[in-house]
Amino acid sequence: MDELRHLFRRAADHAADYRLSLPDRPVGVPVDQAVLNEAFAGPLPDAPTPPERVLAELVAAAEPGLVATAGPRYFGFVVGGASPAATAADMLAAGWDQIAFNAVTSPAAVAAETAAGTWLKELLGIPATASTGFVTGGQAANTAGLAAARHQVLADAGWDVERRGLPGAPAVRVFAGAERHATIDRSLRLLGLGTDALHPVSTGPQGAIDPDALAAALRDAGPGPTIVCLQAGNVNTGACDDLRRACDLVHRHGGWAHVDGAFGLWAAASPTTRHLVDGLETADSWACDGHKWLNLPYDTAFAFCARPDVHAAAMSYAAAYLVGSGGAPAGADLTAESSRRARGFAVWAGLRELGRDGVAALVERCCALARRFADGLSAAGFEVVNDVVLNQVLVGFGDDARTDRVVAAVQTDGTCWAGGTTWRGRRLMRISVSNATTTEADVDRSVAAIARLAHGIGGELVH
Repeated sequence: MDELRHLFRRAADHAADYRLSLPDRPVGVPVDQAVLNEAFAGPLPDAPTPPERVLAELVAAAEPGLVATAGPRYFGFVVGGASPAATAADMLAAGWDQIAFNAVTSPAAVAAETAAGTWLKELLGIPATASTGFVTGGQAANTAGLAAARHQVLADAGWDVERRGLPGAPAVRVFAGAERHATIDRSLRLLGLGTDALHPVSTGPQGAIDPDALAAALRDAGPGPTIVCLQAGNVNTGACDDLRRACDLVHRHGGWAHVDGAFGLWAAASPTTRHLVDGLETADSWACDGHKWLNLPYDTAFAFCARPDVHAAAMSYAAAYLVGSGGAPAGADLTAESSRRARGFAVWAGLRELGRDGVAALVERCCALARRFADGLSAAGFEVVNDVVLNQVLVGFGDDARTDRVVAAVQTDGTCWAGGTTWRGRRLMRISVSNATTTEADVDRSVAAIARLAHGIGGELVH
């Protein structure tokens, strides 16, 4: 037992050393993937290897290929660094090794999910009676929400999709903004609805769905099973759909309103940004990530549904050998996973660590830092092309080729990390500010590095 204790402590020490190094280490460095692959490769040993040696070999092999995504100057994707309490809780979850299938396999895991789900709904303004499925990410959350939507709109048309499948079913129409996230399309493929069911709706100047265009599309489509996918937080601009007006339109046409709020739904947690998602409580289902703006460990996300019975009908199953199944929906009844890790412990700990005020402050600080980014880069002579309403900043450095060269230079430099994107036909740098540890000094240091690198690349700036 002393050996086990020593091993776990060594692992925790390695993890802590890495996390403490994040403010100073290069965010991303060029890596020879073939060399990295070789460090992990080689024949599987015939004989057992002592655990402490395995751990040391793992650290040595992985260290050169670690990207400081949990650090304060990573702005490439909408990801946060897991908070101290949430990370420690996740370590405990690994040590406890619980199966969060139901309250029989782990009463504690289900209790943590139940409590954390209640807190999440309070923070986001989702009805307290809604169900909460703890899933792996936005893809799984959107799929669960759209599975519930598929169930209900077909049930309203007199069709039991869980029993009869889709062959012969009434056609389901799915409306979504032209700038929806790609996970919506994949969810439709996974659910058998197919992307041909999708009717793109035009968007406004910042990428939010055009309510007038949605109204016209619903009117022209006429009666029939209808799902509308709305968005809180455009992945490029941060823009949010007019949820109140859109949900009202959907319900007047007898449809189901699903909100993809992977990161933007957290606007509801702050009084300063709540207006951007006004009306979210009138939707039927919601998808939201925890490992993005809430700064929880991977993989943590949530599928909420205003109709718990529909949620469970779409996702759950029962079997004679599964003791405890078939009761009140919880755990695996609300997700597509049976062998589920107990991710609710980290969610509970992260929320407890921050509290209501801490979550609001996190959202407000990231939004303020995004505006600081935009102001700094604009003052340096570069073009900020979006309205910075949340934590997303889009920057142009002239023509597309020059912008791509600047993005590549920034990623190689290591001071910070930002990605490239294509929006409205232009190549742009996309900056996402989501980390609780990012400071004004981190933003200023990053702006200076971006400006230094951009001014060193030839070509004319375009405004």
